[in-house]
Amino acid sequence: MSHDISIIIHTFNEEENIRECIQSARQLSDRIVVIDMGSRDKTREYVLREGCVLYDFPYTKYVEPARRFGIAKAQTEWVFILDADERITQPLADEIKSLLHLSTHSHYKVPRKNIFSKKKWLVHGGWYPDYQVRLINKKYFVSWPSRIHAVPHIRGTCGLLRNPLVHYFHPSFENMVQKTVTFEDIESDLLFEAGKKVSTVTFLRKFGGELYKRLVVHKGFLDGAFGIIESIYQAFSKTITYIFLYEKYEKEKDHRVRSVS
Repeated sequence: MSHDISIIIHTFNEEENIRECIQSARQLSDRIVVIDMGSRDKTREYVLREGCVLYDFPYTKYVEPARRFGIAKAQTEWVFILDADERITQPLADEIKSLLHLSTHSHYKVPRKNIFSKKKWLVHGGWYPDYQVRLINKKYFVSWPSRIHAVPHIRGTCGLLRNPLVHYFHPSFENMVQKTVTFEDIESDLLFEAGKKVSTVTFLRKFGGELYKRLVVHKGFLDGAFGIIESIYQAFSKTITYIFLYEKYEKEKDHRVRSVS
């Protein structure tokens, strides 16, 4: 166990995940900082019972606004960002501990094994290695933009870790659809603010293009039924973004007409 690194976990209603997540984090460090965004289940109770440091952060629909806050609260030179549905493995923990004092990089990307419904590792479809910036030396950290799926700004050079995180994404089909409604609406807001154009033809183009990329180009079909389902889902998700965008333009058009009237 290393005392030179803090694990930062962001939570919102994660009672089903948080204890197992914390247990995996302890393979790397006992300095665990949890940033909770207003959980209404037993998440906070479990975090305190596990002896972790707990801070509050205002609820947002996505985690990026809380990233900088969490990093600022860590009292160590290095931090590792961990989501509640992710797990640190012993090989990954050993790799990180071996390089902390010998590192020539300011931050590292870690590959992720995306496990669909806790049953199937999606190797194809563009889902691996799925590199994410997670290991950061604080003195080089600049900022983490407050927009969905934003990449942090860090001075220095980026290295690649060999051993992956385990990511248990899409625990159920219901969860998939709920996340789509939330995240794609946010994505459509960003496109609307950027003035991105859309038409009904866009829906077909986005669905067909994403499905072909995932299923054929990246060979998602090789992962069997789960790979095919995920490829279709990603095409659906991409299309929903542009349907939401189309709706926003229609609402703006209606508002202009009413204003003139």
